[in-house]
Amino acid sequence: MLCLAGPTGTGKTGAALAVARDIPAVVVNFDSRQVYADFPIVTAQPSVAERAVCPHRLYGFLPTDQALTAAAFADMARAEVRRAAAKGLLPILVGGTGLYLKAILQGLAPIPPIPAEIRQAVLARLTAEGAPALHAELSRLDPDYAARIHPNDSQRNARALEVFQATGKTLTWWHAEGSEAAPFEPLVLGLGADLEALTPVLAARVGAMLDAGALDEVRAALERCPDPEAPGFSGIGCAELVAHLRGESTLDEAVARWIRNTRAYAKRQFTWFKAVPGLRWLAPGDGAGALAATKAWLDSCRGRQQD
Repeated sequence: MLCLAGPTGTGKTGAALAVARDIPAVVVNFDSRQVYADFPIVTAQPSVAERAVCPHRLYGFLPTDQALTAAAFADMARAEVRRAAAKGLLPILVGGTGLYLKAILQGLAPIPPIPAEIRQAVLARLTAEGAPALHAELSRLDPDYAARIHPNDSQRNARALEVFQATGKTLTWWHAEGSEAAPFEPLVLGLGADLEALTPVLAARVGAMLDAGALDEVRAALERCPDPEAPGFSGIGCAELVAHLRGESTLDEAVARWIRNTRAYAKRQFTWFKAVPGLRWLAPGDGAGALAATKAWLDSCRGRQQD
């Protein structure tokens, strides 16, 4: 199993396709935003032309009003990996959500069910006070996890607080416990760049998304799902454009906030992936490097099997 990880905007999709053009493969998403069906532009899901290179799995299947836990996603991703391997295809996991990758590779400790009264109380607070208020409390209780999520992420802020209230332990603690590791041998490559060098790339990417129709995409999603607190709207880009469409900011203000929040997210992704054991870094968009590393790794795997 090949895993291509790294911050947003570093050319992971292009690198995956460079490998898939040479080695029969299936690309499996592990980005928590790219699972939403309503936002192919804002979440930079692979285009029709890119998907034509090889099969793509777990992109754009989830409705805006539904949430998805890392553990549930990991089960789906592992099933896709097994299906690909059974067909003799190389599974290529591509994404930027560190917790999803950890869940796939290492498993997550099973968190006990949350009592309904605790969940309802946290959701009532979310409605009354907003996600940033919950995030401020989470920053005191679980600063490590709070640093990895956006203050406007309603789903994750509420989830972290309800878990702490129900179990007395933070999500950081639960995630560190782990469970059963995946029965796959992974090669984990990171596509990365200096944050300062990446910043103008991210700004240009936001501009390209707007040119491609990002605002109309979010407007249409809001018409289908009028609840601005729905899980799908919590992602960067969606949250800022929803605020603009609701008259809470000008478009220029929304775009500036979108760029700023994207940069902050990329910084959090760098921090997460630097801690992934065995990850090897490549330059942004280095498809040739990814292909060469994959071929050498596959050769070594075959050599061990023969021995």
